[in-house]
Amino acid sequence: MDLSRVDPELMPALEALQPRTDPVADPEAARAELLAKLGSGGPEHPAVERRDETITGPDGKGLRLRLYLPRERQAAPAPGLYWIHGGGFVMGAIEMDDRLCDSFVARFGCVVCSVGYRLAPEHPYPAGVEDCHAGLVWFSERSGRLGVDAGRIGIGGLSAGGGLTAATTLLARDRGQAPVAFSLALCAQIDDRHVTRSSQSVHDLRVWNTETSKTAWGAYLRDVGGDVPPYAAPARATDLEGLPPTFLLVGDLDPFCDENVEYARRLIEAGVPTELHVYPGAYHGFEVLAPEARVSRAALAARDGALERFLTR
Repeated sequence: MDLSRVDPELMPALEALQPRTDPVADPEAARAELLAKLGSGGPEHPAVERRDETITGPDGKGLRLRLYLPRERQAAPAPGLYWIHGGGFVMGAIEMDDRLCDSFVARFGCVVCSVGYRLAPEHPYPAGVEDCHAGLVWFSERSGRLGVDAGRIGIGGLSAGGGLTAATTLLARDRGQAPVAFSLALCAQIDDRHVTRSSQSVHDLRVWNTETSKTAWGAYLRDVGGDVPPYAAPARATDLEGLPPTFLLVGDLDPFCDENVEYARRLIEAGVPTELHVYPGAYHGFEVLAPEARVSRAALAARDGALERFLTR
């Protein structure tokens, strides 16, 4: 990554970072490091009620979901957002996005359901995407009890969560068990091949980089023999027709930049209403690590504007 190209307002956050722990060599240490960096839990927003549910997952064991509900319910059914946390398929937890999910509920009056999917390397593909799909089906089937409009449930996520958003959207289209109204894939990790310029050009150990990406994909795809399916790496999908309106956001110094741009191009070619934002001088996770920078505020405003349009459509 050419540091001379980093947006000056994003440099202090980058300089404050330490080289990250190899997430596959020591998953527990990497997970603790990520939670310490991004925060976890925290008090509920006064306008939001958090409620945990445990359902039977695809492996027959418990799959944890967290609901975020408006304390003041409206008479009309609310829109729904199914949220998938990031972490490169090997890290992350529901708790690190508590405040974010609270903010979506407080601002848009929606109901959010966040899924605690299984992580690699202990649980490689297809565990993660199957868990995400199972939680989506549960949320859709119980929408009436939760005061949610089943026809206005979308999927969103950041990084690996963005990749799993794209993968779960493909799986939902093909299985037909839960309609998806929109897809919000942020800095999405969708291509395991590392053949693009951007995927090969980031070597700064303080941010998500080429080497870490290859290691994480290797852990996630550990048990895949032969061709990698599109439900693992959505960039490999050959048929994108019939997918819901999609919003993508990425920085141009993110290793995932080129794959997001190409995926957006192919979505448009397939007739899918698609909105893509690429932010110059921005590394992976810039809007989380430096939310007060002007480029971050622009990205967050674009994200929230898209959500408002999707949720009120």
